[in-house]
Amino acid sequence: MTINDLLLNARENLERVDAADLPAELANGGLLVDIRPTAQRATEGEYPGALVLERNVLEWRLDPASDARIPEAVDHDVRWIVLCSEGYSSSLAAATLQQLGLHRATDVIGGYQAILAAQSVG
Repeated sequence: MTINDLLLNARENLERVDAADLPAELANGGLLVDIRPTAQRATEGEYPGALVLERNVLEWRLDPASDARIPEAVDHDVRWIVLCSEGYSSSLAAATLQQLGLHRATDVIGGYQAILAAQSVG
């Protein structure tokens, strides 16, 4: 197996969000979780209102059964939308969240770069 195989497998069960559709997803109750490292967010910019959880603590913070969960992790039905820079590590992270029973978890196609591109077109 290669990383590309792993990525394809991860995306099989994700209903990925197009960057242009992200505002509607958020308006409908989705919660955006930015997993980019601090340095990357500082360089690329931040999405207003996104929850910032670096990748290494993601599962502990979003699992409603975890003692380390954030207040928004109320149950397994939360619509978590994971954001990374280009939409690769976010797919792997969202698939892991689904393995935890967070079946509505997904990610943004193309990541933050796609959001920037959509904003420059719109």
